[in-house]
Amino acid sequence: MNLIEKPKDAMTSRERVRRTFAFERTDRVTIGYDTNPGVHQRLAQVLGIPDGNMELVMQAIGVDYRGIAAPYIGPQLFRAPENRRVNPLEGCVMRWVEHEGGGYWDFCDFPLANADDEQFDAFPVPNPDDFDYDAALGQAKSFDGKYGLYVGGAGVPDIINSNGRIMGMEDVLCHLATSYEPAMRFMRRRVEFQLKNMERTLEKCKGYIDFVWLGEDLGTQIAPMISLDLYRGIFKPVHKLFSDLAQAYGVPAMMHTCGSSSWAYEDLIDIGMRGVDTLQPEAANMSPRYLADHFGGRLCFRGCISTAGPLAYGSAGEVELNCRETLAIMMEHRGYHFAPTHQIQDNTPVENIIAMYNAAYKYGRY
Repeated sequence: MNLIEKPKDAMTSRERVRRTFAFERTDRVTIGYDTNPGVHQRLAQVLGIPDGNMELVMQAIGVDYRGIAAPYIGPQLFRAPENRRVNPLEGCVMRWVEHEGGGYWDFCDFPLANADDEQFDAFPVPNPDDFDYDAALGQAKSFDGKYGLYVGGAGVPDIINSNGRIMGMEDVLCHLATSYEPAMRFMRRRVEFQLKNMERTLEKCKGYIDFVWLGEDLGTQIAPMISLDLYRGIFKPVHKLFSDLAQAYGVPAMMHTCGSSSWAYEDLIDIGMRGVDTLQPEAANMSPRYLADHFGGRLCFRGCISTAGPLAYGSAGEVELNCRETLAIMMEHRGYHFAPTHQIQDNTPVENIIAMYNAAYKYGRY
């Protein structure tokens, strides 16, 4: 018996994704999947996929989109210290932290914490020439038009988090608040690389890409993380560069926004952003009802199925009810992508994940 009960679809995933971003009627909501490795392995085993193959798990669930990225083929930029990992493109350092549900790689040893001018200017940023864009095109072609394809992700440009992983959160917020020029210069170098890398990927894969995925965490659970003036002075111009790039290639852009972020949504609409992602319902002014009433029909929504609510702590029946109620609200204006708010956490019962995706098929049809 199939654990995920999927009725026969009336359209392809790619058509569904494109229509969702256009606020057009679809056969059902699009479906997304974000998860920690530990719980992913347990889910895969229950689904009969013992090796944890991500593609097979996404097919079993019915995920409607796939990411396309050009592999890095340039020189080694960073070396990992002993007992650490290092991100090969960012240079952020991680250590393994165990917990009762498994473990995760946490950021540490911030290489640009308390950095001087010379350290900011010398810290490596990848060269967009050092990527295999032909391989990205090969990835796109391999899906044979079945799925919606995107470039980017929640870490692009992600000015606060991505730089915070390198210099520490306190430093990055202080540098942004004071416009400390060496740090700002470093951040601009990273944005310029990301923008050029995305543009070359879009150009190489022209006609295959269906949307651009961006990210910027803008809120805590209770309030904005930065002021509106700071957002408009530093962040909005950067976000507009990426939104303009997406529009130049005729595809919509969606912004990942953790925490209480709806205070910035009018500005995102102003620069042409089509959708917003994550949508933590517990955060201030982020409930499904609030978002639908204030932005429905003007922004597509992805997420709102909390990874810190019934999915982690409730029963399968409570998960189904939560998903049903969320779908009823978020589908009112169309444009809803069903997905968890973040990576599904390791303390989540697998039966709750099954209940979540079955609810999408049961209640997410138009």
